[in-house]
Amino acid sequence: MKSQSIPYLAIPLISAIIIILGPVMAKAHCDTMDGPVIKDAAGALERGDISPVLKWIRKEHEQEITDAFNKTLVVRAMGTDAKELADNYFFETLVRIHRKGEGEPYSGLKPAGAGLEPAVAEADRALENGSVDELVNYMTGAVSSGIRERFEKAYEARKHANQNVDAGREFVEAYVQFVHFVERLHVDATTSPEHHGDAGAKDEGIGHKH
Repeated sequence: MKSQSIPYLAIPLISAIIIILGPVMAKAHCDTMDGPVIKDAAGALERGDISPVLKWIRKEHEQEITDAFNKTLVVRAMGTDAKELADNYFFETLVRIHRKGEGEPYSGLKPAGAGLEPAVAEADRALENGSVDELVNYMTGAVSSGIRERFEKAYEARKHANQNVDAGREFVEAYVQFVHFVERLHVDATTSPEHHGDAGAKDEGIGHKH
């Protein structure tokens, strides 16, 4: 394991932006051919062992995916063409059930790299390399840029907020975007992983405060 030098303030910033973008990233990554779900599925089929894929589904769906897995093993033994068709069937089934467990719709498998956010790629690399330093730098920069951009817009709009109604409304819109962004970062950064669901519920209500 490589040494990890993580700036103290970077940890909550990274946690916050990952949580904020989390749902989007998950949707873009779990249904791609180079995503972790399909990688585990391919390895499971080659070894004839379903164990690696069970973590991607809920317990109540185990029998369904086990039946699909066993059918796939039978068909893929019939030849190269049959193997490809059988594998794709299992990949589709696994991702569909995985998405169902997340409460999200399934829209088919995506090509490798499709819709993959750079942050997700960095996160995967960090886990593979055993070092989070590059991810820390990337995410800290992203959070910093997000705050600065919204601040500058709100600050400039504030200078003209009382000139007329339109200018005032422009300021309010910029102010709300700025404050809500910072508030989401703080709420998510100070919420433990065990309470991510509660943080999401709080976040949904943030937009109604102003």
